[in-house]
This record gives sequence, C-alpha cells and structure tokens, in this order.
Amino acid sequence: MIRDLTTGAVIPAQNEEDNIAPVVEGLLALQDASGNRLVDDIVVCDNNSNDATAERARAAGARVVHQTKPGYGIACLTAIAALDPVDIVLFVDGDQSCNLSQADDLLEAITQGADLAIGSRSLGQKEPGALSLPQIVGNRVAGLLIRLLWRQRTTDLGPFRAIRVKALTELQMADETFGWTVEMQIKALQLKMNVVELPVDSLRRRHGKSKIGGTFRGVIGASIGILVMITKLAFRPITKDQSKE
Repeated sequence: MIRDLTTGAVIPAQNEEDNIAPVVEGLLALQDASGNRLVDDIVVCDNNSNDATAERARAAGARVVHQTKPGYGIACLTAIAALDPVDIVLFVDGDQSCNLSQADDLLEAITQGADLAIGSRSLGQKEPGALSLPQIVGNRVAGLLIRLLWRQRTTDLGPFRAIRVKALTELQMADETFGWTVEMQIKALQLKMNVVELPVDSLRRRHGKSKIGGTFRGVIGASIGILVMITKLAFRPITKDQSKE
C-alpha cells in the first residue's frame, strides 16, 4: 500500500525459472519509509511455460495463474482478472530487466494524480546490451508515429508501468499479443488521461534470451503487433462513450 492506495503487481512470464523468484522477492521487499509493504498482491501468469516458472514463482510468494494461449497481452489480462481488489496495477516483466527499486517512483506518480505512469528506458540509464538495436529503433518509430498522430511526445513503450484501476477499466484493454503496451498508451491519450513518463533503468540481469529483442521472430512479431495497433487506433479513435460500450 502506498498513501492508502493498494497495489497489485502483474507479471507475465514464460520460461523464466531462473529469473522469476528474484523478481517476486524484490517486489515483496519493497517498503515505504514506515516499513510497510508497497505491493499488496502479486500474480504471475505462467504463459504456457515448459520449465519450473510456476513452481518457483509460487515458492517465492506470488499467486500463479496459467494461460496456455501464447501472448503478452493475454497473459496480462489473465493475471489482472486474478488480482485481489486493488487501486493500482503495477506491470513488471519477469526477466529481471526492471529495476524494482524504481517501482516507488511509478506508484508515487499515481498517488500524485497520474492515471498512467510509464517507465521510460530511453530517459533512464541503460546497461550495455540491455536493449537490442531493434528495440531501440522500434521505440523511436512508434514514438514518432504517436507524436505525429496524437501530438504527444512518447519516448518508450516499456513494460514497467503503473496505472490506476479506474483508468485501466475505462481503457477496456483487448490486445492479446505485442500491441498491449502501445494500446494502453494510445487509448489513454485518446481519453485525455494524465499520462506521465518517468526515467527507469534498463538492466541486463536476465538469464537466457529475451522473448522479443533476442530473437528474429520476436522482433518481427512485436513490430507488426505495434504497427497494427497504432494503425487500428488511428482510424478508429475511441471516446469516453465508446469506451463504456
């Protein structure tokens, strides 16, 4: 809990048996100045892993749900549905690429009035090799398109982010694949929500290869998903009334 607002963490994970426990334990260790835990509930969505991701997440203290259909977005949706009632949802990757100590900044931004707080790796420090060239280029292209279409400066589509539950409900998130993060950002802009970017560090602590930046298939899949989502929302802008349909 932070300033009387409860927080639930969502972690989509596939084959992260070497990484998931430190992520869960790191979130559980987060405290405010009074020693109170910042994260009240943690749900890991095991996205059809064939290793010990689920067992290690559970042993570390998270609740685990399973989703056999592959996809970043549907893993997030599945975990959100399993969360206890909370005021804020914190999204964290399960590969140790997020500097968990900076979750406090994202959550604090929500308590100060932001609807969506995005951790921007472009504004923060990057360890060598933490982001692949395709990831860097993809972020810049997506940011350029968002600035041209919606007149909003966007530096990153990073997965490390926090959102007020009321805002998340209004967005009616639907994408089940790699378009999830950009869908959230664009819909929030279209609904005139208070969106802020905060610098976060890019870490290279993960064991194993990145599902997106580390494979040709991942890069192509993510790029197509992001571009399709931007095009879709550009030609079908949502309004507050439409978001409640």
